Formats: sequence, structure tokens, C-alpha cells
Amino acid sequence: MPPTESGLGSSSAGTLGLHLPPERRVLCDEVPRQQPPAGTPAAGALLGGLADGAVADTPAGPFALVPVRLDRDLGRIARWMNDPAVAAFWELAGAPETTAAHLRTQLAGDGRSVPFLGVLNGVPMSYWEIYRADLDPVARSYSARPQDTGLHLLIGGAGDRSRGLGTTLLRATADLVLDRRPSCERVIAEPDLRNTASVAAFLSAGFRYSEEIELPDKRAALMIRDRDSRHLL
Repeated sequence: MPPTESGLGSSSAGTLGLHLPPERRVLCDEVPRQQPPAGTPAAGALLGGLADGAVADTPAGPFALVPVRLDRDLGRIARWMNDPAVAAFWELAGAPETTAAHLRTQLAGDGRSVPFLGVLNGVPMSYWEIYRADLDPVARSYSARPQDTGLHLLIGGAGDRSRGLGTTLLRATADLVLDRRPSCERVIAEPDLRNTASVAAFLSAGFRYSEEIELPDKRAALMIRDRDSRHLL
């Protein structure tokens, strides 16, 4: 299981485009969305309105979740996975095929987990996985509720870390989940307990600490952002 986070505590080169309204057209070049092969489940069907990506205004600038496309994004994501600060938690360092296999599992799946690039001010700078926690093995480790939705995150460039971006983007993404998925009452995360900076970022982003949980590859802090209290925290 991948971690919930990495590097929350080199700027990414290049830009990526989405077709957005003029006031939110913050990415440079429009790119076509990857379509699932005919006869297979629509990518992200189990995640409803999030499957095709989403855009939010944040204090750091316009932020977009762009669905990963393997032919376009593999090189960038594989480079991030080989950063020692990322590899320590994601354990996907090595040849690009190691990362490709991880991505293909999601892209060819039934839509319960969808990978995204996080694009801030037009620049890809983070990698996200949004997944149905209630349908994931993590549900065996806590009292899962129907439609619980989980987040995994890494910030790719060292220059984007340790300046509060993790907190800003975690809050924005959790709110996108709650806005786009009315049936979801909780967004959950399970950062490694050793990553105290990450746990602090989730707390600052409006998540509450629930409990320690034992996962196959780590002892984790279960963090929860509740719909009912999202405007209070």
C-alpha cells in the first residue's frame, strides 16, 4: 500500500493543460483526456464526479487534479519516485517500469483508485491517489463507513516542500472530494506515524487524529476530515 504522503514538510519543469473556463484557464496547453478502452469500466466510476479531474482556487494559486496519462506522465512520476525523500515511503524507486506497473494497476482497475497529477499555477508538482477507502484493504484496519474516500500524496520537487503547500493542497483536495461526492461524509488518510511533519500537515489542513492503525507495511495515524466539521477546522 502506498503511503498517504511524502515530502510535505526541484520545482517541476514543464506545464500541462486542461480545458477550463477563461477565468480559470491557468494551464498552458489543452491536452485530451485519456479515455478508457471500450468494454471496460469507466475510469473512476466509483469516485463519481472526481474521475475527470477537478480545479480549486487556493491561497497558493489555481490548483488542478489532472488524471494521469501513462504515455505523458510516466517519466515525471518515475523521477519523483526516485527521490530518496519520496522513495523512503513509497518504495517505488528503480526503473520507470516499477512506477508504470503501480500506475497500470489503477488505470486498468474498476475505478476504486484513480491517480492524478497535482498542477499548481500551471505546473505539475505533485502526485495524488484518490481511492474508495471503504473498498480498500485499509478498511479492515479501522471502522470504515460507506463511501469513505482516502488520499495519498507526494510533492515532487524539493523546492515545493517545507513551505506549507502540503497543508494548503490537502485542504483543497479534501474539500474537492466532499464537494464532488455528496455521499461521502469523511475523507481519510493514513500517514506513517514516523512522518511527524506529514501528520502535522494533515492536522493543519482540518483533519483530526482518530487512532493508530496497523497496516501491512507501516504503523499509521488514521486522519479524518469530517463533512460536518469541515467549516470549523
